[in-house]
Amino acid sequence: MEKIVIEGGAPLKGAVRVSGAKNAALPVIAACFLAQGTHRLKNVPHLKDVQTIKTIMSGMGVGFSEENGVLSVDTAEVSGYFAPYGLVKTMRASILLLGPLLARLGRAKISLPGGCAIGARPINLHLRALAAMGVDMFLDRGYINATVDRLKGAKIFFDIPTVTGTENILMAAVRAEGTTILENAAKEPEIVDLADFLRAMGAHIEGDGTDTIVVEGVKELSPAPEHSIIPDRIEAGTLMIAAAITKGSVSIEGCRPEHLAAVIEKLHSAGATVREMQNGLVVQGQDPIISVDIETMPFPGFPTDLQAQFMALMCIAKGSSVIRETVFENRFIHVSELRRMGAEIRIRGNQALVVGKERLLPAPVMATDLRASASLVLAGLVAEGGRTEVNRIYHLDRGYEALEKKFQALGASIWREKI
Repeated sequence: MEKIVIEGGAPLKGAVRVSGAKNAALPVIAACFLAQGTHRLKNVPHLKDVQTIKTIMSGMGVGFSEENGVLSVDTAEVSGYFAPYGLVKTMRASILLLGPLLARLGRAKISLPGGCAIGARPINLHLRALAAMGVDMFLDRGYINATVDRLKGAKIFFDIPTVTGTENILMAAVRAEGTTILENAAKEPEIVDLADFLRAMGAHIEGDGTDTIVVEGVKELSPAPEHSIIPDRIEAGTLMIAAAITKGSVSIEGCRPEHLAAVIEKLHSAGATVREMQNGLVVQGQDPIISVDIETMPFPGFPTDLQAQFMALMCIAKGSSVIRETVFENRFIHVSELRRMGAEIRIRGNQALVVGKERLLPAPVMATDLRASASLVLAGLVAEGGRTEVNRIYHLDRGYEALEKKFQALGASIWREKI
């Protein structure tokens, strides 16, 4: 076990490069099931969640190797279709294997997923869509048992936009018989990245990035020559907020500004200066930080995965702000830890009223989920007069590649210690 220790107070300065997106890498790796052969993936981040999906797929006969920054995924000899509880419980994205396995093998046995404690996030939308495509399913002792002779195209309407649901059914549909139409589909950049990968494999997809996706199924796909995972917009947003909260100046290289429009607008409103450069963004924090209201929404709105980090920024802003969480029902569980650092936050339903304070105080805190852990690190960067210790950082390692080293390179006093 490890913890992150921070001695705050230094403005971040310098340049940092964004890693590949976890939420794009996971569905792309799962999609490799869809075609026999060796797939070559670039810009895959070294994260706990990526290792988890590789371990699950290795148990099904998939081979993995990495050389010169390229991950090779060999799906020539898939020998299994079972994803055990012991692995799936640590990562909800394991459910992304369901669609590709059914498309490739016609069967799958996958544990009901686990992951962060930020809300129920039921998978009923996935299962209902697969049933419409001809899949027979039953639940037994916590496992989804699914079989199909060949998936059939269908018209699918999602009650709410679901990213993993859209990805799962998109992967199933590319090898289904006939046409599949996904309505009220999610529009996140990670879905577009997956669609680009599938098209490079020979899939026929139109409309990704909009709320209606049309897929003409094909019988077989071939491995794409090479695919580079898009940069992680959530890591980029976290680094942007870090520059603002420390009143520093940071060049964030390798990010895509068009994926961050809502974050850029809110940071402008909070007083920070954000400008585009050739390969990313430069963020300059200002004093004072101005209180700004936010409401989380599906893309292109303000991301729920940056709500906790932005709340840390508002904790030292001038004035009061209202943060409204509309995506996940339990995503304020980091509030009690920010309060330990002197933050003044009041919760009413899905809204948090944040009264800005002049400073935060160092304290021992405990991460409760992936993005909450990042918010506590940001709070620690500005808590002066002692050490902030962030415990249970295995949450952080699920989604951020060596975040403390990136902050060290920007001048922060931050390191890991064994517990």
